[in-house]
Amino acid sequence: MKKIILSICFALTATFAVAQQQLAFPFQGGKNVMASFFKDSLKVSADIINKKAVGTAVLKFTADEKGSIKKIIIYFADDAILIKPIIDALRKSDHKWVIPDGEKLHDFILPFSVSFTTSASWDAAAQKAFFDYYKNRRPIVSFDQVPLDMATLLPAVVITYPL
Repeated sequence: MKKIILSICFALTATFAVAQQQLAFPFQGGKNVMASFFKDSLKVSADIINKKAVGTAVLKFTADEKGSIKKIIIYFADDAILIKPIIDALRKSDHKWVIPDGEKLHDFILPFSVSFTTSASWDAAAQKAFFDYYKNRRPIVSFDQVPLDMATLLPAVVITYPL
């Protein structure tokens, strides 16, 4: 009798047990497609190149079930000059986002890292221009609490540009 009851309990447990769902990558095509999309779509402005701007920006955005971007929030940016091209590239990614089943909206946190590649002609004038930029940069920082809700942290997008 114990074996029968134990077998029934085991069968019921196995029937109602649900394995953890494996979520697909939230960008159509996967991580490598997302990285190459942003490298191709993000156009570094002449102002960024002239000022030799570098830094990190962290943005949170909301996508709906059609993959449309509904809201973009800047959590952090090393300089305000970096934000415009990043937001433009993020808007180009409209309808490419995949949200988990059963949700109408989903939040994503996407960090960007922007830097330049130096050449052999990296001279004192270029170094001075970079240090002047760094001294005069205008960071965007959140001084209040940051609600994260149920957000998905995506891998950082690394953008480099030649001087």
